[in-house]
Amino acid sequence: MSAEKATGRFRRMLDRLSSSQEDLESEELREDAQASGCTRIAECDDRQMARVTGTLRTVTFRPRAGVPALEAELFDGTALLDVVWLGRRSIVGIEPGRRMTAYGRISMSHGRRVLFNPRYELRPLGQE
Repeated sequence: MSAEKATGRFRRMLDRLSSSQEDLESEELREDAQASGCTRIAECDDRQMARVTGTLRTVTFRPRAGVPALEAELFDGTALLDVVWLGRRSIVGIEPGRRMTAYGRISMSHGRRVLFNPRYELRPLGQE
């Protein structure tokens, strides 16, 4: 049994050394989502209520139908989710690289998962 544990640890160490930084970050995000009890973004279906967590990759201001809209891409290691706040030009703390948890109804738009005006929590800085 001890040899199996050593082999497992050695194998994991080799896997980490041979993985890219992006792969390691994706794995960390997937583990974080599972540990927090959130739904993986890749498993979210259209019109499903879901609680998701991940890292904001991009944040842009893009008006929709003449209404201001702040859009962010949330990545949890499995898939991307577009998070949109209608009527907002900016939100303090919503910036690339920040981790957050969001809750709301997932919808599909042009083949992408979208979450409009979610309830959200930003992770404290330094715990990212």
